[in-house]
Amino acid sequence: MKVGLGTGSTARHFVDLLGEKVRAGMDIVGVPTSEATASQARECGIPLSDLDTLARLDVTVDGADEIDGDLNLIKGAGGALLREKIVAAASDAMIVIADDTKVVEALGGRFPLPVEVNRFGLGATRALVQRLVDGHGTDGWVKLRGEEAGTPFETDGGHLILDAFFGRISQPEALSNELLNIPGVVQHGLFLNMCRKAYVATPNGVETLLKGN
Repeated sequence: MKVGLGTGSTARHFVDLLGEKVRAGMDIVGVPTSEATASQARECGIPLSDLDTLARLDVTVDGADEIDGDLNLIKGAGGALLREKIVAAASDAMIVIADDTKVVEALGGRFPLPVEVNRFGLGATRALVQRLVDGHGTDGWVKLRGEEAGTPFETDGGHLILDAFFGRISQPEALSNELLNIPGVVQHGLFLNMCRKAYVATPNGVETLLKGN
């Protein structure tokens, strides 16, 4: 089986458990969505490959920062959203594992939307993203991740991340298009119509959410 390996605190647990299964004889090959996940998978003994070698994957298992009722997601807290989206799009199914605090009525109400951007022209790109936020009708904001610490966060691909708080996102498809029309935007953390199933941990056990239910 060919498996996309997600990035983040929840996905890390999955990779650890998958490593146990591999050591017990499970036959899989993984495609990691970040250098951190790749390092962890190697430590766990999981065989790895890439999307140059494997054209399609059977499944990707990853976490999420927000999940709405249609299984649309906000992802990117771990800074791997571009690779996560590439791997998910190359998979026959995307499965999300999360806890019930990540389930929301509408995306964007709790968590800012990560937007991966090119270093070149950062000021201009940031201003255009801020214009979108201002036009959204909220008290929104845009921050360069890591700026306050004096060292901007850099993705594995050498890009930067703007965290943009839009408030409730009522038209995620339209916002997706608007962001991707900004030349300096590489990708964003809206994962729309990609997740097929989510396993959500609740105080009463694990609930399974299915696309279309």
